[in-house]
Amino acid sequence: MPSVVSAIQNTVPITQFNRGLAGQIFEDVKAHGAKVVMKNNTAECVLLSPDEYMKLMDELNDAHLAALSTERLADFDPAALIPEEKVWEHLDITEEDLASVGEVDFE
Repeated sequence: MPSVVSAIQNTVPITQFNRGLAGQIFEDVKAHGAKVVMKNNTAECVLLSPDEYMKLMDELNDAHLAALSTERLADFDPAALIPEEKVWEHLDITEEDLASVGEVDFE
């Protein structure tokens, strides 16, 4: 029954916070991962280290962008593309304008 043991090891009763053990709990979260704080036998919140939180947010953002790109590609029509030169012409941008900008870095 590893799942039951894991669930028990990853829960923290809220009374431990009331007993002044918050620092110890936070160190345990940093060392061993997320903990579920229990209040009245109900999950109240999840404690994560800042690194774990940022990793989850990055993964969520990546998943959102992947879904958005998939959705956009479903409606992609190559015949509707506008040549670069026509866009420049429409916006009144010349080769000299582009050369004066210098190099641009994309991330």
